[in-house]
Amino acid sequence: MAKIKPSKGAPYARILGVGGYRPTRVVPNEVILETIDSSDEWIRSRSGIETRHWASPEETVAAMSVEASGKAIADAGIEAAQIGAVVVSTVSHFSQTPAIATEIADRLGTDKAAAFDISAGCAGFGYGLTLAKGMVVEGSAEYVLVIGVERLSDLTDLEDRATAFLFGDGAGAVVVGPAKEPAIGPTVWGSEGDKSQTIKQTVSWDRFRSGDVSGLPVAADGTIKFPAITQEGQAVFRWAVFEMAKVAQQALDAAGITADDLDVFIPHQANVRIIDSMVKTLKLPEHVTVARDIRTTGNTSAASIPLAMERLLATGEAKSGDTALVIGFGAGLVYAATVVTLP
Repeated sequence: MAKIKPSKGAPYARILGVGGYRPTRVVPNEVILETIDSSDEWIRSRSGIETRHWASPEETVAAMSVEASGKAIADAGIEAAQIGAVVVSTVSHFSQTPAIATEIADRLGTDKAAAFDISAGCAGFGYGLTLAKGMVVEGSAEYVLVIGVERLSDLTDLEDRATAFLFGDGAGAVVVGPAKEPAIGPTVWGSEGDKSQTIKQTVSWDRFRSGDVSGLPVAADGTIKFPAITQEGQAVFRWAVFEMAKVAQQALDAAGITADDLDVFIPHQANVRIIDSMVKTLKLPEHVTVARDIRTTGNTSAASIPLAMERLLATGEAKSGDTALVIGFGAGLVYAATVVTLP
């Protein structure tokens, strides 16, 4: 029996650089109120959102990703040609094939990097980070670019009072590379597919194009609505508050630290009330900086954690070397949590 040569990767992996891109258009709650019966006070009290960014036609999934990635690569102090793999998490790239990651890899100037997309909703960044860590340690890539990017304005029903105010657009990226000591902890991840209908696309693509309009959602002007994201708000809220705090604690335990050892908490930016409830359940000390980027960015799904990370570092609220707990959760229902050292 032939023996397979063992892989020769790095002993550990870490985040070396981070970058973000937010579209230039800032959309206040007043714009959302043009199509739903609500109020600015209600939106803020229910979600914490004051503004969000919506992309222009030129700010495509690829274009936003290239901008964010260029910043992350520069922050890591490497060249694009050194990137061995590009992992893109998104649910808003509408071409089934090829993967948008291949276009991004080419536009960045990588040297034929492996490139692929993943679909894990709001947990997608955590999934991508875990894959990147494995590649660096296994030795299949020295540096891996992980991108979370969304144009959720394309999948928003502006007449849906439950979701019209939630979603924003943007891209966040990190470079993962070799480290001499642990800097990305074990990932606690999973899915609860029995609850998959609580966050979903309103109509499947094949149903939308079938020509059979019976039962399809209709807009106020009588036209058939484009497929959008919908959710059972209360069910999602309860699941996130009660179950994801448990997952976050499991990630702390897996990393061998306690809440007192944390410097930063970066949860998926889904809802300020969910974030505040998790802080309370985890009993995070006052010294822990908590990301609440949702106030001005909205829910950007896979992009929310790297965007929040980038902003905390840029504003000085967090610093290089800080220990951060990150957790993403969303459609599926899927989740991923880990402890990282900030770049």
